[in-house]
Amino acid sequence: MAETAFRILAVSSWLEFWWVMVGLGGQLLFTARFLIQWIASERAGKSVMPVAFWYFSISGGIILFAYACYRQDPVFILGQTMGLVVYIRNLWLIHVERRRG
Repeated sequence: MAETAFRILAVSSWLEFWWVMVGLGGQLLFTARFLIQWIASERAGKSVMPVAFWYFSISGGIILFAYACYRQDPVFILGQTMGLVVYIRNLWLIHVERRRG
């Protein structure tokens, strides 16, 4: 069973297997943000961006960043770093707006 999973996931050790699981978990969180945004927009009857979208973005981004670091993929690392900056900035702007209002 382990040999089949290793072959399917193109890994050669349990460490790599668990890192692939971490990466898949991060990708699931990252994908869930689109579902959250879609559902919120459908309920409102217009395009909306709920705060949960940004939290899922940060959660998935951090996990994918860790996975990219493990894989030592500079393109993936740079992409996740830039995304994290945007997600954190958006949450900061939301926080500032709520404090004012």
